[in-house]
Amino acid sequence: MRRHFILTAVGRDRPGIVADLAEMVFEIGCNLEDSSMVNLGSEFATMVLLSGQGKEIGDRLHMACKHLEYEKGMTIFIKPIEEGRGPPRPPAAPYRLHTMGEDKAGIVARTARAVSSAGGNILQLTSHLRPAASSGTPLYEMEMRFDLPASADLEALRKQLIGIENALHIDITLSPA
Repeated sequence: MRRHFILTAVGRDRPGIVADLAEMVFEIGCNLEDSSMVNLGSEFATMVLLSGQGKEIGDRLHMACKHLEYEKGMTIFIKPIEEGRGPPRPPAAPYRLHTMGEDKAGIVARTARAVSSAGGNILQLTSHLRPAASSGTPLYEMEMRFDLPASADLEALRKQLIGIENALHIDITLSPA
């Protein structure tokens, strides 16, 4: 029987950190199915969906992660996933939301709440803070991908996003993905 796990890992960024994690997964007989890996300042962070077979796969994964934590100074968390335990999802359409503007508190919170209030399920969110080329002013850019049920009021969501745009003086683009 195949079992699934979510593995999250954080550690000081260095050459070989991805290789160390991938080799550990391979050596215990697991398959790396989906992943998101990123450098955040001087740290490296990843979330990985793994699968493996056998009654002891969870124990082997736990021991291998403890070894990697000790040897490489990482922090690793493992969560087993119960198959078929997610809520039923209605038919949905994929959307992309992009924001750009001067860095202000509340951009993610307000846009995520608007999407959630419309019934959207956020699947991926990435953001970057960088200085503007001409002035050096911190600019915040975010991209969110989400599914929106067919029953959602798209115009109400657009109106909410325009309100956020005006309140925070940022640009928001909503488009089908």
